[in-house]
Amino acid sequence: MRHTIRLQSVVVGYSDLENVEPDLGRAWGAFRPGLGYELVQPVFRLFAQAVPRDGSPRDNELLDRYHAARDALQLRLEDSKGRMIDTSAIHIADYTVEEGSAALEADILISDDKYWEERVGR
Repeated sequence: MRHTIRLQSVVVGYSDLENVEPDLGRAWGAFRPGLGYELVQPVFRLFAQAVPRDGSPRDNELLDRYHAARDALQLRLEDSKGRMIDTSAIHIADYTVEEGSAALEADILISDDKYWEERVGR
């Protein structure tokens, strides 16, 4: 099922959120950028710099900046019918500089009980 991530009315990108952990309220999957991704990409690149995948130490100060900036974006998640889905966090792992253009993943904490009922029947 295609999901859309928006910054106000601007489409940031899409994900099928093909992986789920309903007990944790977590869904994630490959992320495909939309035209508005360039507006938020610097925020998500902060995370990649704060939490490098090469084994370098985590930068907690940069990570704190990332969380504050991400939360200030107030991104929204919509289902394939355009209905808003309640979330507690929308994260885009952007390691494109380090690993190439395919290194994008959406990871979302979904607090919407109706979503989970429809998605996994719980």
